[in-house]
Amino acid sequence: MATFQVVVSDPESGRSYQHEVDGQDANRFLGLEIGDEVDGGAVGLDGYTVEITGGSDSAGRPLRSDVNGAELQDVLLTGGPGFNPENDGERKRVTVRGKEVSEAVAQLNVSIAERGEESVEDLYGEGEEEDADAAEA
Repeated sequence: MATFQVVVSDPESGRSYQHEVDGQDANRFLGLEIGDEVDGGAVGLDGYTVEITGGSDSAGRPLRSDVNGAELQDVLLTGGPGFNPENDGERKRVTVRGKEVSEAVAQLNVSIAERGEESVEDLYGEGEEEDADAAEA
């Protein structure tokens, strides 16, 4: 059974939230690719829609949107996820994972594409701690 650590980024506030997904919710992501949209209920955001923007496997190898499939592939990179060149024209053969989400993926990065009724902070319970700290002061 698949288990993912999902990092949800909120483009409006600039914050990101980590949410562990397993079981049936994790199965919603299997077979999808980078750029696909998923119902936000899978990551605890009912009424929202999130877009898959990237991820990595347990060894830290990134998912690349320009590599088809879900398997590992050796590709020659000039930059982007997986390789940061130090000199102009530098290239390197790197092992990366394809753009399809599989059970080998350990972390998924998603971004909020469409908003729902409630705020993200309320759904994740982030605002409660800050309100409690302010009440004590």
